[in-house]
Amino acid sequence: MDSTEFRKTGKEMVDYIADYIEKIEEREVYPDVEPGYLRPLIPDSAPVEPEKFEDVMKDVERVIMPGVTHWHSPYFFAYFPTGNSFPSFLADMLSDAIGCIGFSWAASPACTEMETVMLDWLGKMINLPKQFLAENEGEGGGVIQGTASEATLMALLAAKMKTIKRLQSENPELTEASILSRLVAYCSDQAHSSVERAGLIGGVKMKKVPSDDRYTARGAALKQALEEDKDAGFIPFFLCATLGTTPSCAFDSLLELGPVCNEENLWMHVDAAYAGSAFICPEFRHLMSGVEYADSFNFNPHKWLLVNFDCSTMWVKRRADLIGAFKIDPVYLQHENQESGLITDYRHWQIPLGRRFRSLKLWFVLRMYGVKGLQEHIRKHVRLSHEFEDLVRQDERFEICAEVILGLVCFRLKGPNRLSEALLKNVNDSRKIHLVPSHLGETFVLRFVICARTTESSHVRNAWDHITKAAANLVIEEASQQQ
Repeated sequence: MDSTEFRKTGKEMVDYIADYIEKIEEREVYPDVEPGYLRPLIPDSAPVEPEKFEDVMKDVERVIMPGVTHWHSPYFFAYFPTGNSFPSFLADMLSDAIGCIGFSWAASPACTEMETVMLDWLGKMINLPKQFLAENEGEGGGVIQGTASEATLMALLAAKMKTIKRLQSENPELTEASILSRLVAYCSDQAHSSVERAGLIGGVKMKKVPSDDRYTARGAALKQALEEDKDAGFIPFFLCATLGTTPSCAFDSLLELGPVCNEENLWMHVDAAYAGSAFICPEFRHLMSGVEYADSFNFNPHKWLLVNFDCSTMWVKRRADLIGAFKIDPVYLQHENQESGLITDYRHWQIPLGRRFRSLKLWFVLRMYGVKGLQEHIRKHVRLSHEFEDLVRQDERFEICAEVILGLVCFRLKGPNRLSEALLKNVNDSRKIHLVPSHLGETFVLRFVICARTTESSHVRNAWDHITKAAANLVIEEASQQQ
């Protein structure tokens, strides 16, 4: 394919994408395929001779689309949102064309410097304390990770290394092995599974702090866990607090947890993967009160801020703690400006060496929507979630199971768990809307999240109509079985 053909087919692809987005609600949101469906639809091996673009695109509809879960359908209410916008598409196209691998400033200065500035822009938008920003030669700074899972792991590994160095400086006779065997990290019992996984990868014990009746981790519970572990000879070193948990969108109390972490010399990492985008709206910033106690903070613009995956933004209060844990500097990666103190080499801030020009899509989206446009997007989703909440509360067969704060509504059919389990199966089997569940204690609940950029009140009401019809059939079946 030469540039002339690329111009032609590129325009055709843009048209296909625009048509896909515009007509996405006409597609079944969840695919009706069985595992292994795809292999029989394509040849056993790659073609020897080149094939035409037109033939490939025909097979997109025949092979790919039947197996796609349409995350950007206005009838997708599962998991949490994933970012999607035309400005972000355009930026990703440009990033792919530039094709730099920005592991160092010298590898592509614009790639590095744009990321540093964009993380400062975004940090200011959510009112992060200035210690987290890189401007004015500050000690902190931000980096784009692939996912919140990577951010949590990086924070845990940096905290582990910092603790080992501190303890060995206090007592040179301590071996690294003797310290590692006693390290303990902490998270809420509502934390995402990726936090526990970070402990597994980091080779440290992860202890879950019990949450309260609002699913919030509190300072007293952490304090009790620390005292128990210290009495048993363990070394507490890290806490991952969550703002906007996956099961119910609960918020850990940073104002209580932070002082405990600071007193006990624990690194506090804040995982706000979903909820962090809402902090661009002043009315939601109280939910991050206490963030000044944190050592690192992360949220995903690729969830709720219209930036396509992957773009997980992470800030640290002291960049030296992160760089000091991971810096390896072979001669082939060195460059003459690296010791100037004016630049960042992001290979020291992440797990992989290579990295895409991901800050381009942040730049495009922030400029082409503006802060006001993005705030309205967040506020619209929150309004729609409360609209759904009101519909649930008006039906005596259902109950709300957790406070509705942002875009997530947790609800269920009253009665035994099996009723809500059956309701979820019936709803998803219809493939008209898509939901996923969670457990709050022993209670099985359905999660309804406003996800798609194009979701409107009509989609919420159509979804509720579908849910209530499925519920009515279940109630009739239940009554007949009891007779």
